[in-house]
Amino acid sequence: MSGHAAAGGVEGSQAVLERIQVTVLPSTKTVPINPAASSDPEMRVETPLVKDENNGISNTQRVWTSLVAGAIAGAIAKTVIAPLDRTKINFQISKKPYSAKAATDFLVNSYQKDGLISLWRGNSATMVRIVPYAAIQFTSHEQWKRLLHVDSPETVTSGTKFLAGSLAGVTSQGLTYPLDLARARMAVTDKDEYKTLRQVFARIYRHEGILSFYRGFPATILGVIPYAGFSFFTFDTLKDLLAVYTVNSPGLTAMAALACGAAAGMVGQTSSYPFDIVRRRMQTSAVKGQHYRTVIKTTRQIYAEEGIMAFYKGLSMNWVKGPVAVGISFATYDVLKDTMRKVIR
Repeated sequence: MSGHAAAGGVEGSQAVLERIQVTVLPSTKTVPINPAASSDPEMRVETPLVKDENNGISNTQRVWTSLVAGAIAGAIAKTVIAPLDRTKINFQISKKPYSAKAATDFLVNSYQKDGLISLWRGNSATMVRIVPYAAIQFTSHEQWKRLLHVDSPETVTSGTKFLAGSLAGVTSQGLTYPLDLARARMAVTDKDEYKTLRQVFARIYRHEGILSFYRGFPATILGVIPYAGFSFFTFDTLKDLLAVYTVNSPGLTAMAALACGAAAGMVGQTSSYPFDIVRRRMQTSAVKGQHYRTVIKTTRQIYAEEGIMAFYKGLSMNWVKGPVAVGISFATYDVLKDTMRKVIR
């Protein structure tokens, strides 16, 4: 009698536990240890269902879709704002005060002197750089997020979000920096001085040496850490906040991505702009007859000769072109990446 009662109590407890498990833990399922033991309840174990974090695609597919989407997004964004970018660089490396009128005069004079295409001078070098740069940046950001578990609600923090963005920027900048230097040289010289990207590299190597391809690199890294970190952090944070309103509307999702990207661009550009001034001066010093050798000496010289506001020369133009470029880039990347992954899934 007591034996039956004990057995019934055990069975009742087991039934209660199973009901709790089914109700509270729907993410687990009962799997037999082996097929032969499937009929024996005591030979079964509880194993959690594995969440498909890749949404049905492999990590290799995630990488190549990110590479393609990032390359196209970067190319489109930079081409749109190329005339403003060239104008900004010219003011960054000169001692002339910046104003909206002066920027407009530069654009008009360039058009009258060399034609409409001159406004995109250096854009070929930009494309050679930005295609691999954007592809590497977006792809490495996704991979750094995966390694740092940024996409996991249990482990994500503001610090890891920022770190993933910063590491993505350092990775892409480190691999493509010589192309950025060549683009800056072409942007601030006449077309007779540097006609092709190949000529830029050949002349720099002949007259300045191999190390000159990384002139201004420390300032670039110091700038890219806050720029990429704040850009990706701001974009991801805002996109997550708006996700509840855009989840069922693809058109609204694209517009939200554009707005989030614009905000990310403004925050990122403002946080890193002084470093951008320093690196441009160092990159173009050889063709402008100036002597900027190290980050500290360049910073001191700019401050002594032009004052603190020199580090923000052209920032107002960046508030126009930066949000546009980053907004287009982030939104295009998101749309292309999601579209390709839906096709191959």
